[in-house]
Amino acid sequence: MRSKIPLFLGITVIGALIWYLFIKPHDYVVRFKTKASPGTVNQLIKFWIGKKEDAEFIAQNNLSDFSHRIRFNDSTFIYRWKVEPMNDSISRVKVYVVDSTHSLSNRVTLPFSETDFEKRTKQTIRSAAKLLQEHLESFKVTVVGNDEIPSKYCACIPLKSIQIHKAAGMMEYYSFLSNFIAANKIELDGRPMIEVENWNMQNDSISYNFCFPILKKDSLPQRENLVYKQIQSQKVLRAIYNGNYITSDRAWYALLEYAEANKIPIEKKPLEIFHTNPNMGGNALEWEAEVFMPLNSESTNNHEKNKDI
Repeated sequence: MRSKIPLFLGITVIGALIWYLFIKPHDYVVRFKTKASPGTVNQLIKFWIGKKEDAEFIAQNNLSDFSHRIRFNDSTFIYRWKVEPMNDSISRVKVYVVDSTHSLSNRVTLPFSETDFEKRTKQTIRSAAKLLQEHLESFKVTVVGNDEIPSKYCACIPLKSIQIHKAAGMMEYYSFLSNFIAANKIELDGRPMIEVENWNMQNDSISYNFCFPILKKDSLPQRENLVYKQIQSQKVLRAIYNGNYITSDRAWYALLEYAEANKIPIEKKPLEIFHTNPNMGGNALEWEAEVFMPLNSESTNNHEKNKDI
């Protein structure tokens, strides 16, 4: 019996070595905590990677699980980010890194010294974490909870873009809409707003309407690329966003997390109402937008029926 123990230990050690050297899916892992939501981490890292000539985004399983690569001289590092919410305000981030060219040599040397691979990995993730922290200081999101928005009749410009270009589309057509409404003596009925009709969370593309609420009347002037539409009253989750409108979608992710945590069925079609005119300048943290996520209409109707019963 005793003679089998060393054999068992030897097989266990060999098995562990084979797993570590050839099967383990990553060479190194970096961990840190952040006050950012998974959606905010996701968007910030995509932005960061997009600014690097030697990097590219690879894939996204979901908001909390995505990958990219960065080239360093003769090496290509692949980073897999996994973001796990710990509570309402803190997320745990794990970044799994593999050097696809020198993986085996890294695994052999890492236990015995701080290699260039390890130093470069730490430096890269530290740089991303610093950028993330700076980004968190540039905006504020406050989730208010359940609300209901009134029906509005609007003059709108239909647009398509990726999320980060949403504000650019608004800026491009703000003067057009405001001048058109003023020239035709159309009476405003609220603040400028956007209504997202489709949100592809895999590639961050959106189709949306940039709208000015107006008072409806029998005859309204027609113009190419301009449409009139009724945005119906609906029950929503509401948040307040303070910051540059370029990143107001951070409130979308906050509302998604709130809905998931509270098991509230929603439709992923955000609506934003802008209470500050960015053209006036000033501290962006004082800009304010209301951000809404509609409740799932079918679930809401079923809930109302159950209340009546």
